[in-house]
Amino acid sequence: MDITPQHLQYVLRLADTALILGQRNTEWCGHGPILEEDIALSNMSLDLIGQARLLYTHAASLEQQLTGRSRTEDDYAYFRAEREFANYTLAELPHFGPLCGTAQAEKDYAVTIVRNFLYSTLMAHLWTALTTSTDEQLAAIASKSIKETSYHVHHAREWLIRFGDGTEESHPRAQDALNYLLPYTREFFSTDSVEETIAAAGIGPRTSDLEAAWLDDVRATLDEATLTLPEAVKHITTGKHGEHSEHMGFVLAEMQSLARQHPGANW
Repeated sequence: MDITPQHLQYVLRLADTALILGQRNTEWCGHGPILEEDIALSNMSLDLIGQARLLYTHAASLEQQLTGRSRTEDDYAYFRAEREFANYTLAELPHFGPLCGTAQAEKDYAVTIVRNFLYSTLMAHLWTALTTSTDEQLAAIASKSIKETSYHVHHAREWLIRFGDGTEESHPRAQDALNYLLPYTREFFSTDSVEETIAAAGIGPRTSDLEAAWLDDVRATLDEATLTLPEAVKHITTGKHGEHSEHMGFVLAEMQSLARQHPGANW
């Protein structure tokens, strides 16, 4: 299989989104609304970071073959600049809505659950498609990841239904979170030259080809949760192209600071 820059970029997109969302969800560690959820979010964060590690290791192998450059998973996670990360913008957003004024605002679990639901529902379809990838290592990673993602979907879906079909407080909070986050999912399905090259090589699908199945799953859950699907917007965010929201720098500062203070250290 010929290695192309688009192949490497595609794997890094997958890895970066898993890492950044895993980092975001770790913010609930010690702060979960109940002990069981504190543990659940921590475990799912570990799943996402574990997926990122596998993908970064694979990316390092691809980059070695492509350029001769030797890199590690730590190089990708801790020593790249903001514009070098290619995660979906959705993953980097804080755990509260757009009307909160500061990063110290109280986290909203509805935002966390809705984001996890929208992303994990996509990945359930994407990992399934990637199990038949012509990239055998990526297919193996997908086969492992689909098992974890199935639980992530189940967890988020059950909580979303509980919120939506719940109380006079939980229902509007879930709807507000959905209204806030759904527009960011347009980035999932915006096909570019990277995905076209990947699809032509049989490495992965065009994510746009998964949109109908993803939307069917989302609608079915929202119907059960008595929530309303917001109208589509035209704007498409550009995190996967390295153009991020104002929140990304804060995520990286917290995640990378220790490694950058002690480069080359092992722990």
